[in-house]
Formats: sequence, C-alpha cells, structure tokens
Amino acid sequence: MTRRSVYGAALITFLAASALTLTSIILPQWISWDASSNVGPPVHVSYGLHKRCSSLDGSCHHFPSDAECHGDERYFCSMWRSVGFLMSFAIVIEGMTLIAFLVMITGGKQKREGGWGVMGALLVLGGVVQGIGMSLIAYLHNNDPRFYPGFHLSTSFVLCTASWVTLGLTAVGIIASRFLLEEEGGYELIPNEQG
Repeated sequence: MTRRSVYGAALITFLAASALTLTSIILPQWISWDASSNVGPPVHVSYGLHKRCSSLDGSCHHFPSDAECHGDERYFCSMWRSVGFLMSFAIVIEGMTLIAFLVMITGGKQKREGGWGVMGALLVLGGVVQGIGMSLIAYLHNNDPRFYPGFHLSTSFVLCTASWVTLGLTAVGIIASRFLLEEEGGYELIPNEQG
C-alpha cells in the first residue's frame, strides 16, 4: 500500500467525518425532549446550537435569544454560544485539513512522506475542538435546570461524537502509516563496479 492510497483512504474517512460535523451543526437536535399525550399528538422539543424547535407551535426560533441572556442566564448563554463557536472553528480546521489533504495527495513523494505530522496534528486538533464542544453540551445537559429529567442528548450529539472519533482514528492511521510503511518508490543504489 502506498502513501498516496493511505492519504486517499484517509481523505474519504475525513470527508465522512466532516459531513457528520456539518450535519450536527445544522440539525437543531443536540438536546431533545419527547412526551406522549393521551389527549393530542406527542410533544417534541429540541435544542440546536442556534435554534430551538417545538412541535407545540410547529416552528423553530433563534436560540438562545438576547432576552434569555440576562441575569442568571448569562452563564448558560455564554457556554451555549461557546459551543457554537467551537463547532464553527472545527469546520474551519476541517477546511484547512482538506486543503492539506489535497496538497499531500497531489504533491510529490516528499510531501507525502513528510506531511504525516501536519495531517495528524490537524486531525487531532479538529477532534479535540469538537470533543470540548461536545463535553460542554453534556455538562449543560446534566447541570442546567432548564434540562429537567426527560431531556436527552440527541442526534447532533451522536453525530458530533462519531465525527471526532473518526477524526482521531484517521489521525492514528496516518501516523501509523509513517512508521509501518516503507518509503514509496525509493531509489535503488547502483551496484559498485569495482571488483
């Protein structure tokens, strides 16, 4: 297996992880609450990084709103908005990683053999940033009084987890290839003509 094929396979898994990251940001389903009703349809409330959706009125609203970010709620708003920033920052890091992948794959042998450190660092950084954002959501879920029993970590949380785990495993694969694969297309020594 050549380094080019390792980077190609890593690019495919990286693109899958990036799609998971983007989907987790877009879907307003980080924390959800579902309740069945004997009288009417079931009730579903979900919180995304930038929207709160409810089946009661069938719409989504900006979240957290400026009105919700005063007094005692400032702490919650700062934490929630920090997660939004971290996830957006993760997308920027993933964009840089995509460019690095393209340079490694289309570049020469030296770039592929020397680029493992940069690629590994970018992948790990993207995963760590997402992991921090995910842990802040888990902390708020467990400690903020607005999320009473019945609220659960939802689809976007799972997608984010799958994304940063995939990024980490991809980094491990690239770093391992540096130590386990032979040099690609190396030069052979010319036999000594002295005799």
